[in-house]
Amino acid sequence: MKIVLLVSSMHAGGAERVAATLVNAWSARGDEVTLIPTFSSGGYCFYPVSDAVDLVWLADYAGTRRSGRFSALHRLLALRRLIRSRSPDVVVSFLTNVNVAAILATRGMKVPLIVCERTNPAVSRSASGVWRTLRRWLYPRADMVTVQADATVAPFARLVPGIRRLAVIPNPLPDTLANRPPVDVSAPPGARDAVSGAPARKRLMAMGRMVPDKQFDVLIDCFAALAGQHPEWDLFIWGEGPEREALGERVMLAGLQERIQLPGRTEMPWDELACAQGFVLSSAVEGFPNVLLEAMALGLPCVTFDCPSGPREMTRDGQDGMLVPAGDAQALQKALHTLMSDAALRVELGERAAVAVRRRYALPAVLDAWDALFAQVGATRHETCANASEHAVKPRQGNS
Repeated sequence: MKIVLLVSSMHAGGAERVAATLVNAWSARGDEVTLIPTFSSGGYCFYPVSDAVDLVWLADYAGTRRSGRFSALHRLLALRRLIRSRSPDVVVSFLTNVNVAAILATRGMKVPLIVCERTNPAVSRSASGVWRTLRRWLYPRADMVTVQADATVAPFARLVPGIRRLAVIPNPLPDTLANRPPVDVSAPPGARDAVSGAPARKRLMAMGRMVPDKQFDVLIDCFAALAGQHPEWDLFIWGEGPEREALGERVMLAGLQERIQLPGRTEMPWDELACAQGFVLSSAVEGFPNVLLEAMALGLPCVTFDCPSGPREMTRDGQDGMLVPAGDAQALQKALHTLMSDAALRVELGERAAVAVRRRYALPAVLDAWDALFAQVGATRHETCANASEHAVKPRQGNS
């Protein structure tokens, strides 16, 4: 099958990680895959992309950051020519702005188009009013629209009436993570550092872009209230973003610079997660939080707000993680206290989480779900003589 996948960029982010995972897996089984990042300034691949994938930067065809009245039309026509040149059996696009462009660029081409929302569009504020209007007008023209969680389906169907097909497809776990042994979160009571002899430090970890929706300010306040009761615990919040300075000031006001770390962005998130004894998701809204999925797969006991959407499904209504009412800071603080106090509970939750998500979100299972979607829109996978599995997976550069 010839598959074209469109995504805004290949910088660090959840959509980009999923895009890399999918194109690598499709190419490894022999599909002809073209990955087109549409970001006007080109860029680079934060996540490794296989040499078997045809990586094409729209900026190389349309130019970088063209200005003028007709710049958007110029880029749209360039995208249309690029898609047509690949003669795809199916086009897949990620993110609202790219989805709108994909619908316009493929009009009249008679190629099936699947557009994918990567947040919960019913509650997310990431799309401006213009994009929300275009989404309402144009999504009914796509052959398939996907969201990431069952809880998103009904509200999104009301938000964008007239969609032909609306399906749920979760994010997959990369094979490299699924094949990695879960971490050991247990620590013997009274364990001490081998060098200093001080009580062994434990890490509570959060990870994500530092924006208001992640509510890291709430998390900092909760940890600050518990710090005295749990002197052996530190909080690490990995990420960058516009709220970083304000969060740093909040840590200083709490006098916890030695206990709350904001180390920035990491290119090895799984290695950092593997250093933790617990994970917390404090978001007000999510689509399908990759970092929660990855933390659970690594065997970390997790505390998460029951925000729309994703955490409830991923934890199976709180069976495989501690699910607390969305926005309830007191409930979050209480759950964190319980988690940090109970080593046996941490082990139990971590083991249960790893088994559950590795089974439900394994890459082969998610690829089967994608094949079912392809069949529904009339795109049929054909076996090819090419075997791309031997191609290396490595970072790829683009126009920047």
